Amino acid sequence: MTVARVVVGIAGGLLVLAMLLEFFVTFLLPRRVKRDPRFARALYRVAWRPWRALAARLPETPQDTMLGFFGPLWLIANIAIWSLGIILGFACLFWTAQSSLSVTGADFGEYLYYSATAFFSASTNLDPANGIGRALQISEAACGFAVLFIAIGYLPSLYQAFSRREVAVSQLDPRAGSPPTAGTLLLQAGERGRWDELGSYLAEWETWTAELMETHLAYPVLGYFRSQHVNQNWLASLVSVVDACAFCIASTADEGDDGAILTFAIGRHALADLAHVFRVRLPEPDHERLAREQFDEVHGRLTSAGVSLVDPGEAWTHLAHLRRAYEPYARGLSAWLALRLPDWMPAGEVEKNWRLAAWQSRRRTTRLP
Repeated sequence: MTVARVVVGIAGGLLVLAMLLEFFVTFLLPRRVKRDPRFARALYRVAWRPWRALAARLPETPQDTMLGFFGPLWLIANIAIWSLGIILGFACLFWTAQSSLSVTGADFGEYLYYSATAFFSASTNLDPANGIGRALQISEAACGFAVLFIAIGYLPSLYQAFSRREVAVSQLDPRAGSPPTAGTLLLQAGERGRWDELGSYLAEWETWTAELMETHLAYPVLGYFRSQHVNQNWLASLVSVVDACAFCIASTADEGDDGAILTFAIGRHALADLAHVFRVRLPEPDHERLAREQFDEVHGRLTSAGVSLVDPGEAWTHLAHLRRAYEPYARGLSAWLALRLPDWMPAGEVEKNWRLAAWQSRRRTTRLP
């Protein structure tokens, strides 16, 4: 056996091990935040930059559609790349063994074809001529079954997590509008006499936020999946709820109830961990999401509605401190994932998707509250 064949065989074996390790870490290992598959992450980052740049040249709706294709397409591409890597690695091993095939004078292309058929079907018209070839054929067939069946089982879990995420995003629309804003959520609760219910509602988001954090840390590809409506996304929903929690903590005498405090804590945790997983930069703010005049307006309208709040100057200082704990991560995720980050107050009239009908060119169907 020549030195070249030995080198190729070692490279093929390492390639197979690398692909299997990436596959195991991505699909089966409950990862810690710092345990991330490097190859898969690099693929997403390399592909996402030009995809995002090309989509940015399109109008809003086609842009969101194109960005929405990325997550599912590159999930399939990842599986395809892992499969091709395993096939190529085993082809190198077959070629190194020289007598693995009974065909005389077989070139590397013949071994590559043999490896592909062994991976996908475990049967081929090319028979191994010795024990090494048979062992390699059985090993590759086992890898093929493992990759394909585990991937098939992985997809339902992924889409179930996506569906649960989107249910809460849609449920936020009647309360906070679309895109959701903390100001709409707070004012609707205060001016309609439902301020006491707001704490319970914010507490419900603790579970959703914790589940979003766990699923998006385990399956980072979910972060690239877009919502059904152009004016909704999971990041905007999360940040709007955390904004509302921060306002309740800063502006109420008892620093908000346990629901607001716990949801704020888990929301800040989720934003920080997801920013780390996606390796985002923390950019300087391009504009102020909440101006002092807007804060005073919200504070004044809630006070006029009978909500007991602390002095606006004290509340503003406390709120600014709370915002510094999570807004940099939210801005970083927004810039990287091309997900629009909402301001605290809506620009113009609050739009709510439940009032609109897409099949009627999004005209108002009736005058609803």
